[in-house]
Amino acid sequence: MSPAALKAAILAEARALGFDLVRVTTADAFPQTSQVLHERIAAGYYAGLPWFTHARATVAADPANLMPAVRSIVALGISYLTPGEPDATQPGAPHGRIARYAWGQDYHDVFQAKLQALHAFVEAQLGRPVDRRTLVDTARITDRAVAQRAGLGWYGKNSNLLTHEFGSWVLLGELLLDVELPPDAPLRTHCGSCTRCMPACPTGAIVAPGVIDNDRCISYLTIELRGPIPRELRPLVGNWIFGCDLCQDVCPVNARRPPPDHAAFRPRPAVGASPALIPLLALSEEQFRERFRGSPIRRAKWAGLRRNVCVALGNLGDPVAVPALVDALHGEPALVRGHAAWALGRIGGPDARAALLARGPIEPDAWVGEEIALALAAVGYGV
Repeated sequence: MSPAALKAAILAEARALGFDLVRVTTADAFPQTSQVLHERIAAGYYAGLPWFTHARATVAADPANLMPAVRSIVALGISYLTPGEPDATQPGAPHGRIARYAWGQDYHDVFQAKLQALHAFVEAQLGRPVDRRTLVDTARITDRAVAQRAGLGWYGKNSNLLTHEFGSWVLLGELLLDVELPPDAPLRTHCGSCTRCMPACPTGAIVAPGVIDNDRCISYLTIELRGPIPRELRPLVGNWIFGCDLCQDVCPVNARRPPPDHAAFRPRPAVGASPALIPLLALSEEQFRERFRGSPIRRAKWAGLRRNVCVALGNLGDPVAVPALVDALHGEPALVRGHAAWALGRIGGPDARAALLARGPIEPDAWVGEEIALALAAVGYGV
Protein backbone atom coordinates (compact mmCIF):
# COMPACT_ATOMS: atom_id res chain seq x y z
CA MET A 1 0.00 0.00 0.00
CA SER A 2 1.36 3.42 -0.96
CA PRO A 3 1.84 6.06 1.78
CA ALA A 4 -0.87 8.22 0.20
CA ALA A 5 -3.34 5.34 0.10
CA LEU A 6 -2.53 4.37 3.69
CA LYS A 7 -3.04 7.95 4.83
CA ALA A 8 -6.42 8.14 3.10
CA ALA A 9 -7.45 4.88 4.76
CA ILE A 10 -6.30 6.11 8.19
CA LEU A 11 -8.22 9.37 7.85
CA ALA A 12 -11.39 7.53 6.81
CA GLU A 13 -11.08 5.03 9.66
CA ALA A 14 -10.42 7.77 12.20
CA ARG A 15 -13.66 9.48 11.25
CA ALA A 16 -15.50 6.17 11.38
CA LEU A 17 -14.18 5.68 14.92
CA GLY A 18 -15.68 9.00 15.99
CA PHE A 19 -12.82 11.46 15.65
CA ASP A 20 -14.13 14.78 14.37
CA LEU A 21 -10.78 16.07 13.11
CA VAL A 22 -7.82 14.18 11.71
CA ARG A 23 -4.72 15.30 9.82
CA VAL A 24 -1.08 14.25 9.58
CA THR A 25 2.18 16.00 10.29
CA THR A 26 5.85 15.07 10.29
CA ALA A 27 7.80 13.85 13.30
CA ASP A 28 10.17 16.83 13.16
CA ALA A 29 11.02 18.68 16.33
CA PHE A 30 9.31 21.95 17.36
CA PRO A 31 12.20 24.36 17.96
CA GLN A 32 10.02 27.49 18.09
CA THR A 33 7.71 25.87 20.64
CA SER A 34 10.74 24.84 22.68
CA GLN A 35 12.01 28.41 22.72
CA VAL A 36 8.62 29.79 23.80
CA LEU A 37 8.31 27.24 26.61
CA HIS A 38 11.78 28.04 27.94
CA GLU A 39 11.03 31.78 27.85
CA ARG A 40 7.77 31.35 29.76
CA ILE A 41 9.31 29.05 32.34
CA ALA A 42 12.04 31.65 32.87
CA ALA A 43 9.38 34.37 33.21
CA GLY A 44 7.72 32.40 36.01
CA TYR A 45 4.47 31.69 34.19
CA TYR A 46 4.64 28.01 35.22
CA ALA A 47 5.91 28.55 38.76
CA GLY A 48 2.97 26.64 40.19
CA LEU A 49 3.89 23.54 38.19
CA PRO A 50 7.29 22.55 39.62
CA TRP A 51 7.38 19.47 37.42
CA PHE A 52 7.25 21.64 34.25
CA THR A 53 10.96 22.26 34.05
CA HIS A 54 13.33 23.39 31.31
CA ALA A 55 14.32 19.75 30.87
CA ARG A 56 10.72 18.70 30.38
CA ALA A 57 10.15 21.48 27.87
CA THR A 58 13.13 20.30 25.83
CA VAL A 59 11.86 16.74 25.81
CA ALA A 60 8.29 17.74 24.95
CA ALA A 61 9.35 19.69 21.88
CA ASP A 62 10.82 16.70 20.03
CA PRO A 63 8.61 13.63 19.37
CA ALA A 64 11.70 11.47 18.92
CA ASN A 65 12.34 11.81 22.65
CA LEU A 66 9.14 9.88 23.24
CA MET A 67 9.50 7.42 20.38
CA PRO A 68 12.86 7.28 18.57
CA ALA A 69 11.38 5.36 15.63
CA VAL A 70 8.58 7.85 14.95
CA ARG A 71 8.17 8.90 11.29
CA SER A 72 4.71 10.50 11.27
CA ILE A 73 2.14 11.89 13.70
CA VAL A 74 -1.59 11.54 13.20
CA ALA A 75 -3.17 14.55 14.94
CA LEU A 76 -6.74 13.97 16.09
CA GLY A 77 -9.50 16.01 17.64
CA ILE A 78 -12.91 15.35 19.17
CA SER A 79 -15.38 18.12 19.87
CA TYR A 80 -16.84 18.01 23.37
CA LEU A 81 -19.57 20.53 22.60
CA THR A 82 -22.97 19.18 23.64
CA PRO A 83 -26.40 20.79 23.99
CA GLY A 84 -27.26 22.42 27.28
CA GLU A 85 -26.06 25.28 29.43
CA PRO A 86 -25.38 25.65 33.15
CA ASP A 87 -28.42 26.26 35.33
CA ALA A 88 -28.81 29.75 36.72
CA THR A 89 -28.14 29.93 40.44
CA GLN A 90 -31.24 30.66 42.51
CA PRO A 91 -31.26 32.05 46.05
CA GLY A 92 -31.38 29.20 48.54
CA ALA A 93 -29.83 26.71 46.12
CA PRO A 94 -26.31 27.87 45.23
CA HIS A 95 -24.78 26.08 42.27
CA GLY A 96 -21.25 25.98 40.92
CA ARG A 97 -19.91 25.86 37.40
CA ILE A 98 -17.80 23.18 35.76
CA ALA A 99 -15.80 23.58 32.55
CA ARG A 100 -17.67 22.06 29.64
CA TYR A 101 -15.08 19.40 28.86
CA ALA A 102 -15.65 17.86 32.31
CA TRP A 103 -19.44 17.55 32.16
CA GLY A 104 -19.28 13.95 31.01
CA GLN A 105 -16.83 11.07 30.79
CA ASP A 106 -13.08 11.47 31.20
CA TYR A 107 -11.79 12.27 27.72
CA HIS A 108 -8.57 10.35 28.35
CA ASP A 109 -10.56 7.11 28.43
CA VAL A 110 -12.59 8.08 25.35
CA PHE A 111 -9.48 8.94 23.35
CA GLN A 112 -7.36 5.97 24.34
CA ALA A 113 -9.94 3.40 23.25
CA LYS A 114 -10.26 5.05 19.84
CA LEU A 115 -6.48 5.50 19.44
CA GLN A 116 -5.88 1.83 20.21
CA ALA A 117 -8.48 0.87 17.61
CA LEU A 118 -6.88 3.15 15.02
CA HIS A 119 -3.46 1.63 15.66
CA ALA A 120 -4.89 -1.87 15.22
CA PHE A 121 -6.37 -0.72 11.91
CA VAL A 122 -2.96 0.51 10.70
CA GLU A 123 -1.38 -2.83 11.57
CA ALA A 124 -4.14 -4.68 9.72
CA GLN A 125 -3.62 -2.50 6.65
CA LEU A 126 0.12 -3.14 6.59
CA GLY A 127 -0.01 -6.75 7.74
CA ARG A 128 2.80 -6.23 10.24
CA PRO A 129 3.41 -4.87 13.75
CA VAL A 130 3.62 -1.09 13.81
CA ASP A 131 5.52 0.72 16.54
CA ARG A 132 3.38 3.47 18.03
CA ARG A 133 2.62 5.78 20.95
CA THR A 134 -0.91 6.91 21.77
CA LEU A 135 -1.00 10.27 23.53
CA VAL A 136 -3.74 12.28 25.21
CA ASP A 137 -2.08 15.26 26.98
CA THR A 138 -0.53 13.06 29.68
CA ALA A 139 2.78 12.41 27.93
CA ARG A 140 5.62 14.78 27.14
CA ILE A 141 4.53 16.24 23.84
CA THR A 142 3.26 19.67 22.83
CA ASP A 143 -0.28 18.76 21.75
CA ARG A 144 -1.32 22.13 20.39
CA ALA A 145 1.92 22.55 18.45
CA VAL A 146 1.34 19.16 16.81
CA ALA A 147 -2.27 20.05 15.98
CA GLN A 148 -1.31 23.48 14.63
CA ARG A 149 1.41 22.10 12.35
CA ALA A 150 -0.93 19.39 11.11
CA GLY A 151 -3.49 22.03 10.15
CA LEU A 152 -6.23 21.13 12.64
CA GLY A 153 -6.42 24.75 13.72
CA TRP A 154 -4.54 27.86 14.81
CA TYR A 155 -3.55 29.46 18.09
CA GLY A 156 -6.04 31.86 19.61
CA LYS A 157 -4.99 34.77 21.80
CA ASN A 158 -6.15 32.73 24.80
CA SER A 159 -3.59 30.08 23.67
CA ASN A 160 -6.33 27.57 22.85
CA LEU A 161 -6.35 25.83 19.50
CA LEU A 162 -9.15 27.25 17.34
CA THR A 163 -10.67 25.19 14.55
CA HIS A 164 -12.92 26.20 11.67
CA GLU A 165 -15.29 23.32 12.38
CA PHE A 166 -15.76 23.41 16.17
CA GLY A 167 -14.03 26.50 17.46
CA SER A 168 -11.96 25.73 20.54
CA TRP A 169 -14.38 23.14 21.95
CA VAL A 170 -11.96 20.41 20.89
CA LEU A 171 -9.89 17.82 22.75
CA LEU A 172 -6.60 16.72 21.20
CA GLY A 173 -4.69 13.47 20.90
CA GLU A 174 -1.93 11.96 18.81
CA LEU A 175 -0.95 8.67 17.28
CA LEU A 176 2.81 8.44 16.69
CA LEU A 177 3.72 5.87 14.04
CA ASP A 178 6.92 4.41 12.62
CA VAL A 179 5.34 4.81 9.17
CA GLU A 180 6.05 7.58 6.66
CA LEU A 181 2.84 9.39 5.69
CA PRO A 182 2.35 12.49 3.49
CA PRO A 183 1.99 15.49 5.85
CA ASP A 184 -0.72 18.13 5.71
CA ALA A 185 0.00 21.85 5.70
CA PRO A 186 -0.72 24.26 8.58
CA LEU A 187 -3.63 26.68 8.24
CA ARG A 188 -2.93 30.30 7.32
CA THR A 189 -5.53 31.65 9.73
CA HIS A 190 -5.30 33.92 12.75
CA CYS A 191 -7.54 35.91 15.07
CA GLY A 192 -6.86 39.25 13.44
CA SER A 193 -7.45 42.22 15.73
CA CYS A 194 -9.94 40.44 18.00
CA THR A 195 -8.97 40.45 21.69
CA ARG A 196 -12.30 39.59 23.34
CA CYS A 197 -10.83 36.70 25.30
CA MET A 198 -8.26 38.84 27.07
CA PRO A 199 -10.48 41.17 29.14
CA ALA A 200 -12.93 38.28 29.69
CA CYS A 201 -10.43 36.58 32.01
CA PRO A 202 -11.30 37.85 35.51
CA THR A 203 -7.89 37.02 36.98
CA GLY A 204 -5.92 38.65 34.17
CA ALA A 205 -4.22 35.38 33.30
CA ILE A 206 -3.93 36.29 29.59
CA VAL A 207 -1.04 38.70 30.01
CA ALA A 208 -0.41 39.17 26.27
CA PRO A 209 -1.81 37.66 23.07
CA GLY A 210 -1.16 33.94 23.33
CA VAL A 211 0.68 34.28 26.66
CA ILE A 212 -0.87 32.78 29.79
CA ASP A 213 0.30 33.29 33.34
CA ASN A 214 -0.65 29.77 34.35
CA ASP A 215 -0.60 30.55 38.07
CA ARG A 216 -3.46 33.05 37.63
CA CYS A 217 -5.64 30.87 35.41
CA ILE A 218 -8.84 29.66 37.07
CA SER A 219 -8.34 26.23 35.55
CA TYR A 220 -4.98 25.94 37.31
CA LEU A 221 -6.33 27.35 40.56
CA THR A 222 -9.24 24.91 40.70
CA ILE A 223 -7.55 21.79 39.33
CA GLU A 224 -3.76 21.66 39.51
CA LEU A 225 -3.12 23.82 42.58
CA ARG A 226 -2.88 21.63 45.68
CA GLY A 227 -2.54 24.35 48.31
CA PRO A 228 -4.59 27.42 49.20
CA ILE A 229 -5.98 29.60 46.44
CA PRO A 230 -4.27 33.01 46.84
CA ARG A 231 -6.55 35.30 48.83
CA GLU A 232 -6.44 38.09 46.28
CA LEU A 233 -7.62 35.74 43.53
CA ARG A 234 -10.46 34.03 45.41
CA PRO A 235 -13.08 36.72 44.72
CA LEU A 236 -12.21 36.56 41.02
CA VAL A 237 -12.85 32.81 40.72
CA GLY A 238 -16.61 33.33 40.99
CA ASN A 239 -18.53 30.08 41.25
CA TRP A 240 -16.19 28.00 39.08
CA ILE A 241 -15.34 24.81 40.96
CA PHE A 242 -13.51 22.92 38.20
CA GLY A 243 -11.90 24.70 35.29
CA CYS A 244 -13.23 27.73 33.44
CA ASP A 245 -14.72 28.50 30.00
CA LEU A 246 -14.93 32.30 30.11
CA CYS A 247 -12.29 33.01 27.47
CA GLN A 248 -13.96 30.47 25.19
CA ASP A 249 -17.49 31.68 25.81
CA VAL A 250 -16.70 35.14 24.39
CA CYS A 251 -14.69 33.92 21.38
CA PRO A 252 -16.45 34.77 18.09
CA VAL A 253 -15.03 31.62 16.50
CA ASN A 254 -17.07 29.61 18.99
CA ALA A 255 -20.36 31.37 18.24
CA ARG A 256 -23.19 29.30 16.83
CA ARG A 257 -21.19 26.10 16.49
CA PRO A 258 -23.52 23.12 15.90
CA PRO A 259 -22.66 20.53 18.54
CA PRO A 260 -21.71 17.07 17.27
CA ASP A 261 -23.12 15.80 20.60
CA HIS A 262 -20.94 12.82 21.44
CA ALA A 263 -22.79 10.81 24.06
CA ALA A 264 -19.64 10.43 26.19
CA PHE A 265 -19.49 14.18 26.80
CA ARG A 266 -23.13 14.78 27.68
CA PRO A 267 -23.64 15.96 31.27
CA ARG A 268 -23.64 13.05 33.69
CA PRO A 269 -26.37 13.05 36.36
CA ALA A 270 -23.77 12.89 39.14
CA VAL A 271 -21.64 15.65 37.63
CA GLY A 272 -23.46 17.92 35.21
CA ALA A 273 -22.72 21.48 34.25
CA SER A 274 -23.70 23.28 37.45
CA PRO A 275 -24.03 21.00 40.48
CA ALA A 276 -25.54 22.09 43.77
CA LEU A 277 -22.67 23.18 46.01
CA ILE A 278 -23.84 22.40 49.53
CA PRO A 279 -24.09 18.62 48.96
CA LEU A 280 -20.60 18.63 47.43
CA LEU A 281 -19.15 20.19 50.56
CA ALA A 282 -20.50 17.32 52.67
CA LEU A 283 -19.01 14.53 50.53
CA SER A 284 -16.75 12.04 52.28
CA GLU A 285 -13.59 11.01 50.46
CA GLU A 286 -15.17 7.67 49.56
CA GLN A 287 -18.33 9.39 48.30
CA PHE A 288 -16.18 11.76 46.22
CA ARG A 289 -14.39 8.85 44.55
CA GLU A 290 -17.65 7.08 43.82
CA ARG A 291 -19.54 10.11 42.54
CA PHE A 292 -16.78 11.20 40.19
CA ARG A 293 -15.57 7.80 39.04
CA GLY A 294 -14.67 8.06 35.35
CA SER A 295 -14.86 11.88 35.47
CA PRO A 296 -12.05 14.40 34.92
CA ILE A 297 -13.14 16.06 38.16
CA ARG A 298 -11.22 13.48 40.16
CA ARG A 299 -8.08 15.40 39.17
CA ALA A 300 -9.01 18.13 41.63
CA LYS A 301 -8.91 15.60 44.51
CA TRP A 302 -11.35 15.42 47.42
CA ALA A 303 -9.81 18.28 49.37
CA GLY A 304 -9.29 20.45 46.29
CA LEU A 305 -12.87 20.22 45.07
CA ARG A 306 -14.28 21.05 48.53
CA ARG A 307 -11.82 23.95 48.78
CA ASN A 308 -13.22 25.22 45.48
CA VAL A 309 -16.78 24.78 46.73
CA CYS A 310 -16.00 26.94 49.76
CA VAL A 311 -14.66 29.70 47.53
CA ALA A 312 -17.70 29.51 45.25
CA LEU A 313 -20.08 29.67 48.22
CA GLY A 314 -18.22 32.66 49.62
CA ASN A 315 -18.46 34.45 46.29
CA LEU A 316 -22.16 33.69 45.85
CA GLY A 317 -22.80 35.05 49.34
CA ASP A 318 -25.98 33.09 50.04
CA PRO A 319 -26.54 32.71 53.83
CA VAL A 320 -28.13 29.32 53.23
CA ALA A 321 -24.59 27.95 52.94
CA VAL A 322 -23.51 29.02 56.45
CA PRO A 323 -24.42 25.75 58.28
CA ALA A 324 -22.54 23.63 55.71
CA LEU A 325 -19.53 25.95 55.91
CA VAL A 326 -19.59 25.77 59.72
CA ASP A 327 -19.48 21.98 59.48
CA ALA A 328 -16.51 22.26 57.09
CA LEU A 329 -14.81 24.67 59.50
CA HIS A 330 -14.70 21.83 62.04
CA GLY A 331 -13.83 19.09 59.56
CA GLU A 332 -10.84 17.83 57.62
CA PRO A 333 -8.51 18.66 56.05
CA ALA A 334 -7.03 22.02 57.07
CA LEU A 335 -7.12 23.18 53.42
CA VAL A 336 -10.92 23.03 53.50
CA ARG A 337 -11.21 24.55 56.98
CA GLY A 338 -9.21 27.60 55.92
CA HIS A 339 -11.32 28.26 52.85
CA ALA A 340 -14.51 27.63 54.82
CA ALA A 341 -13.38 30.36 57.22
CA TRP A 342 -12.78 32.72 54.30
CA ALA A 343 -16.24 31.98 52.89
CA LEU A 344 -17.90 32.61 56.26
CA GLY A 345 -16.10 35.94 56.41
CA ARG A 346 -17.46 36.82 52.96
CA ILE A 347 -21.05 35.86 53.80
CA GLY A 348 -21.04 37.32 57.29
CA GLY A 349 -23.95 37.42 59.71
CA PRO A 350 -24.26 36.44 63.39
CA ASP A 351 -24.08 32.67 62.81
CA ALA A 352 -20.92 32.95 60.72
CA ARG A 353 -19.33 35.24 63.27
CA ALA A 354 -20.24 32.97 66.19
CA ALA A 355 -18.78 29.94 64.42
CA LEU A 356 -15.52 31.73 63.66
CA LEU A 357 -15.23 32.94 67.26
CA ALA A 358 -15.81 29.42 68.57
CA ARG A 359 -13.31 27.80 66.24
CA GLY A 360 -10.49 30.28 66.59
CA PRO A 361 -9.25 29.29 70.09
CA ILE A 362 -9.22 25.56 69.31
CA GLU A 363 -7.84 25.63 65.75
CA PRO A 364 -4.52 23.71 65.70
CA ASP A 365 -3.32 24.85 62.27
CA ALA A 366 -1.56 28.24 62.14
CA TRP A 367 -2.61 29.03 58.57
CA VAL A 368 -6.27 28.20 59.31
CA GLY A 369 -6.01 30.34 62.43
CA GLU A 370 -4.86 33.23 60.26
CA GLU A 371 -7.77 32.69 57.89
CA ILE A 372 -10.18 32.75 60.86
CA ALA A 373 -8.69 35.99 62.14
CA LEU A 374 -8.98 37.62 58.73
CA ALA A 375 -12.55 36.35 58.37
CA LEU A 376 -13.46 37.81 61.74
CA ALA A 377 -12.02 41.14 60.66
CA ALA A 378 -14.12 40.91 57.52
CA VAL A 379 -17.32 40.47 59.55
CA GLY A 380 -16.43 43.42 61.78
CA TYR A 381 -15.09 41.70 64.89
CA GLY A 382 -12.32 43.61 66.68
CA VAL A 383 -12.50 46.69 64.46
